[in-house]
Amino acid sequence: MTTMKTLVIAEPRKMVWTTRDKPTPAAGEALIKILTAGICGTDIHAWAGNQPFFSYPRVLGHELCAEVVELGSDARGFERGQRVALIPYISCQQCDACQSGKTNCCEKISVIGVHQDGGFCEYLNVPVSNLLAVDDVAPEAAALIEPFAISAHAVRRAGIVAGEHVLVVGAGPIGLGVAAIAAANGASVVVADTSEFRRQHVNDKLALAALNPADENFYDALREQFNGRLALKVIDATGSPAAMNNAVNLMRHGGTIVYVGLHKGDLVIPDSEFHKKETTLMGSRNATREDFDRVRALMASGKLRAEMMLNEHFAFSTLAEDFEPQVINNRELIKGVIYFDR
Repeated sequence: MTTMKTLVIAEPRKMVWTTRDKPTPAAGEALIKILTAGICGTDIHAWAGNQPFFSYPRVLGHELCAEVVELGSDARGFERGQRVALIPYISCQQCDACQSGKTNCCEKISVIGVHQDGGFCEYLNVPVSNLLAVDDVAPEAAALIEPFAISAHAVRRAGIVAGEHVLVVGAGPIGLGVAAIAAANGASVVVADTSEFRRQHVNDKLALAALNPADENFYDALREQFNGRLALKVIDATGSPAAMNNAVNLMRHGGTIVYVGLHKGDLVIPDSEFHKKETTLMGSRNATREDFDRVRALMASGKLRAEMMLNEHFAFSTLAEDFEPQVINNRELIKGVIYFDR
């Protein structure tokens, strides 16, 4: 049997190369050859040992672009040689959430590359129902469809439409995706981040205004961007309790807050402001196929581009050696993509 090179995170802070048998697809599955893979914050947290609901050893990698190389029985809808992106969420289809169309928050969700082995390997078996055709999207961009889809879901949750004033707090990958998609919807978008490097990325790659929330004149600058008003929609992509607790103060009366960034602990929201403004508060988790389709269409049209999020490139062949110095310790990393042919 043919073997393949696989990168395993054996335990926190330890990545090792191993050789595994090249898998054979079961019924309803496709065997895919990985072309590119995004590096997610989840992968970084797993390396550090602080990713919840995670067990070792594990093969990471859930932001994938690949080529179909073999199809199992009853696997329909795709052809050998077709380029695809992965929808990594395996939903039970039976729970109340799934039955109501919210497969993104399935009660028993399993994420490829998090709860089960993923794509930091040369070949992977996946259900064909979790594939998205991306022949019209370059492999580099297709590897970023999943994080952009998380952003698209948050934008959809917020109901952002043309002309609305939107503040995105946090210029990490998900915040950048939220800002880009909200702008593609026709909204007036401002991004807030304490990092000068990331604010410059927003200016250069998204052509949007970026403010420092730590500046003493931040509120005045924000109102100036929104014609003297606060934001109608605030989307927090920081996962920072301080930022999340403060979101209600950045929103005008009658507005909406969406938390897409995740904080493990409790939040303390000022109830007087929350009630006075009749705040709508939402959480946003993962994405559905509708969001993946939306991102693919925006990428194909050129309204979403890889460079909006991507700023580093890595080779799979040296990833174990490069991960700590070039990923973990890289303070200027926003989003990295791994290439499997380098």
